[in-house]
Amino acid sequence: MSSQIIPVDPFDYVVFGGNGDLAARKLLPALYHRDRDGQIPIEARIIGASRTAFSSEEYRNFARDALTDHVKPEDLHDDTITRFVNRLFYCHVDARSDEGWPELKALLDENGSSRIRAFYMAVSPNLFGDFAAKVSQFGLADEHTRVVVEKPVGRDLDSAKALNSEIARYFREDQVFRIDHYLGKETVQNLMALRFANALYEPIWNAGHIDHVQITVAEEVGLEGRAGYYETAGALRDMVQNHIVQLMCLVALEPPSVFKDDALRDEKLKILRSLHPIDASNVETLTVRGQYRAGASGGNAVKSYLEDLGEAESMTETFVAIKAEINNWRWAGVPFYLRTGKRLAGRMSEIVITFRKPPHNIFADVTGEVSHNQLVLRLQPDEGMKQYLMIKDPGPGGMRLRQIPLDMTFAQSFKVRNPDAYERLLLDVVRGNQTLFMRRDEVEAAWDWIDPILKAWEEKRQKPQGYTSGTWGPSAAIALIERDGRTWHEPD
Repeated sequence: MSSQIIPVDPFDYVVFGGNGDLAARKLLPALYHRDRDGQIPIEARIIGASRTAFSSEEYRNFARDALTDHVKPEDLHDDTITRFVNRLFYCHVDARSDEGWPELKALLDENGSSRIRAFYMAVSPNLFGDFAAKVSQFGLADEHTRVVVEKPVGRDLDSAKALNSEIARYFREDQVFRIDHYLGKETVQNLMALRFANALYEPIWNAGHIDHVQITVAEEVGLEGRAGYYETAGALRDMVQNHIVQLMCLVALEPPSVFKDDALRDEKLKILRSLHPIDASNVETLTVRGQYRAGASGGNAVKSYLEDLGEAESMTETFVAIKAEINNWRWAGVPFYLRTGKRLAGRMSEIVITFRKPPHNIFADVTGEVSHNQLVLRLQPDEGMKQYLMIKDPGPGGMRLRQIPLDMTFAQSFKVRNPDAYERLLLDVVRGNQTLFMRRDEVEAAWDWIDPILKAWEEKRQKPQGYTSGTWGPSAAIALIERDGRTWHEPD
């Protein structure tokens, strides 16, 4: 089975921070793959822009190196690389001066004003407003313009509101695309199809049939050169406020009337506003903070967070576990266990839906307890889904039950390359499709839930608990779920 390639209209994609790490690792490779598959029209251009004094030819060489480093060798073809890099141009601009902006305007104006223009802010959030102001000042924006904003959108509710208001001075809300690459993953898309394109799951997608939900985003890596950012952010801001909360919303939302941007985002907003508050009154029983210590990862000895940071002490968490609850009719009484961390035992992101056991076990006398049915959606690595069912163990000699998974790994099932999330999202921007992007009120509602947790940690001086690198986090995270008679799902 081959995937359907739908071309988009001609566009100019301006990447502010075009020679940065995000552009090299994700944006340029994603656009290359879309070009390779014939989805980008021949007239389209990609324009890198930053303070670095590159020529367009030097930028093309930078892009060649990025593709060599971040695209699989079997996907690199000389003719496609040549076609792709010939789309690339470069302008030397400064967010806080007028330098280079007339040249960027002249380059964009070469193709008139009817072409779609997308401006990607692959820069520090404190520059979002400056770049937006320059785009407006030099007349680079029009009715066809979109602007892409990377996370983090603020570091708390007040700063998120201020940043959103700054961007709103220059762009309408329907022009702003707040990107969360997790929402572009194939498994996340399939969660929607699984629920709403089949009659099988939706009738049992509620508190009457689901025992609990787990969402895990685990990383093996440590700081990876992000010490300055991470020490001021921590796992709650870096991963929970955006990625994990968005995944929770997609699991829990009510069926939208149509699969379109505002219809879907309206339902996500309802979930965010239904989250049970966590504050100083319950933060110690509903949350766990951790910080990795020295240990082993991938068979190699690794340093502690403090050693990686180069500091004697820090209150920044590298691990978070939360027991969240949604106060609405569908989910009352169903806990959502959330966890994320660095230097854990493996790299994986998954959603586990655990269903209630049958009301009566007719096999109790011959086989003992039956296991819960589980639906496991793996976001990375090896995107796919598994439905765990109880079956009879084949063979004579009585009734013996065991749990087995019905496995659907997308790469094996469809025999196609699994596209990176950025490939879908970058071209959704060109299409003007905001379904997989966060709306302003969503971002602020998420911070409205997260802020009291941050304040409660500070008020209670809830110090991060140490955990050995290469494990699944602090023992308190195990206790968080096991005192409810449940256990964390570990990968196969």
